[in-house]
Amino acid sequence: MKILNCRQIKSADEFTIQHEPILSIDLMERASHKMVETFTNDYQSTSWVKHIFCGNGNNGGDGLAIARMLQQDGHPVKVYLFHGERSADNQTNLERLIHTGAVEIDYISEVCQLPTFQHSDVVIDAMYGYGLNKPLIGLQADVVKYLNQSSAIRISIDTPSGLFCDQHSEGVIFEADRVYTFQFPKLAFLLPENGKFVKRFKILDIRLSHEFVQQLPVHHFFLEKKDIQQRYQPRNKFSHKGSFGHSFIIAGSYGKMGAALLASKACLRSGAGLVTAHIPGKAYDIFQTGLPEAMCMTDTYDYFWTNQLDISGYDAVGIGPGIGTSRDTAKALKKTLQSSTKPVVLDADAINILALNDPLWSSIPQHSILTPHPGEFKRLAGEWKNDFERLELQRRISALRKVIIVLKGAHTSITDTEGNVYFNSTGNSGMSTAGSGDVLTGIITGLLSQGYSPEDAALMGVYLHGLSGNYALDDASKESLIASDIIENIGKAFKFIRI
Repeated sequence: MKILNCRQIKSADEFTIQHEPILSIDLMERASHKMVETFTNDYQSTSWVKHIFCGNGNNGGDGLAIARMLQQDGHPVKVYLFHGERSADNQTNLERLIHTGAVEIDYISEVCQLPTFQHSDVVIDAMYGYGLNKPLIGLQADVVKYLNQSSAIRISIDTPSGLFCDQHSEGVIFEADRVYTFQFPKLAFLLPENGKFVKRFKILDIRLSHEFVQQLPVHHFFLEKKDIQQRYQPRNKFSHKGSFGHSFIIAGSYGKMGAALLASKACLRSGAGLVTAHIPGKAYDIFQTGLPEAMCMTDTYDYFWTNQLDISGYDAVGIGPGIGTSRDTAKALKKTLQSSTKPVVLDADAINILALNDPLWSSIPQHSILTPHPGEFKRLAGEWKNDFERLELQRRISALRKVIIVLKGAHTSITDTEGNVYFNSTGNSGMSTAGSGDVLTGIITGLLSQGYSPEDAALMGVYLHGLSGNYALDDASKESLIASDIIENIGKAFKFIRI
């Protein structure tokens, strides 16, 4: 799914109105109907009072239409308006609402007029939409501050009021428990700095022109099931283990052998035909007992990696989980990378070593995959002022270094060598647990060994990893989820994308 900027969203609206053709008021009606249908399915109680705050533009027009439709469905509704000039469609929907004679409408002059909202109340924010580009001030800002302090369920239509879609936001912003957004996710929804304002969101298809959207040039995408299905390679009936590649995992050190086991097991679970792990000499018994399905080779040193390795004969190589950052390990990493022309997967301590040794970049094959968490990425890229700037740094490094960067987190961002950014739609906060990143390294390496391109391996790996974490919640809570639970559910994730 493409992620459009504000200008492109407006163009898509205008093109749809002109070429469907459909009146703008009727497109507003369609969007509002879709929101009410979805909202009432999510929040089925008709006894909860819906307090709808409507601005004077088209977002407020949506709110007025939604108020009318909710009232017609038997929901108690109260509408709050601001004085001032209204857009044409807003005025039309206000007149339609007044005509019903069944909804209480209050004009707000000061915050002290507002009631104290209860847990059973629903506050719906329809004050400002995606086009806002300056902070809220005056009465509107005061209203948003007041609503944020309430105990009511807080809902936003399309975009939380005060939030800028395409740039860093400042000032007062509505803190939505859920956002119902039209047609496309907004870029701001996917960045950590805005998690407080967009706790969850749903994308509502309001049938904007598909043909127009398809021809729009964009650099930001939101991964969905269909995107992964298009990349999935079904197995042939007569295939054998050699058909799915030989993966090589370089991982582990004293006290961190769990990282090697997790990465190697995830690699096997993701479909690699063969997996060999390089581990410290003293870890042989631990590894062979913990994962009999994998092969292993040991370093001449007992406690961490020191040997230069020839990795040219393997189909995919994952390096880094738990290897440490000793000087001998850094030397081994450099010499080992120099033996390969194929893309590799670099994670954890391999990235930390890279951050300390800038000349090492020249040894990394093009289209290799780096999987840092935010702290590791900061060591690579330096400081940033906000998440929009961080995202631009990620894009720039991918293009400059010709590598794929998987920046882990909620809505993990994947940047390719062409400057494109893909955001993941799967996963949950329970996956913020030790070893989760090692599992991701194993999955991506396993996919790479099966012949997936580096770009496809990264995108599929991130999606499957998050989906496996979601399935893990069937038998666990977010608090109790551990990395092994993710591995045990990789099979369910594959079944899901095959359907």
